[in-house]
Amino acid sequence: MTTTVIPFSELLRKRTRRAHGSSAGNGFMHDLLGGGCDVADYAALLGQYSFVYDALERAADRMADHPVAAPFVTSQLTRMPAIRADLEYLVGPDWSELVCPLPATTAYVRRLNEVAAEWPGGFVAHHYTRYLGDLSGGQMIGRVLSEQFGFETNGILFYIFDQVADPSAFEDTYRAQLDAAPWSPDEQERVLAEVELAYSLNNGLLEGLDATRSPGGTDTGNVTVIA
Repeated sequence: MTTTVIPFSELLRKRTRRAHGSSAGNGFMHDLLGGGCDVADYAALLGQYSFVYDALERAADRMADHPVAAPFVTSQLTRMPAIRADLEYLVGPDWSELVCPLPATTAYVRRLNEVAAEWPGGFVAHHYTRYLGDLSGGQMIGRVLSEQFGFETNGILFYIFDQVADPSAFEDTYRAQLDAAPWSPDEQERVLAEVELAYSLNNGLLEGLDATRSPGGTDTGNVTVIA
């Protein structure tokens, strides 16, 4: 009798399918993609993500020489320059003085600071959750926002991966790296649990954004969109 070994990347996909669906169905994202949000709502999302990606990419710098984490660290995925450019376009050069983290964003960043810079498996868990989602579903989101708000490149640079020539091939390579990571079954389970937590933290951030929006408009923390 032979036992079929399921690749770790497939285990990840199966375990996070439900969590991914709940994120996609979040009220804020549903409205954003369905035309129920304005540019200020979108700018507010990028503002919150500026804290998340800053923490994650600082962790990437610290993990760049770790033998397990290093294969996943690449400048092709770096998002902070794009986020800064988008927010400068949407809000203005002083955007960083106008954006404050929501409590859920603070919790997300705290977790990143706790695990992503010290534990290779934790870093990969959060790296996988953010960047592979951006590279796949993010492309669709960018197209929708471009149509809704009339953006060409400015405003949606966050969703444009101009250094990734073939996203599908990149994702295949990434999943092969996941399968090659030298993790024991127990460590794999820890990584799976951290990915599920990362989805939950992202959902909390989106729910926090949804809660700041008044029924008749948007409360963006006094951020004025100029685009």
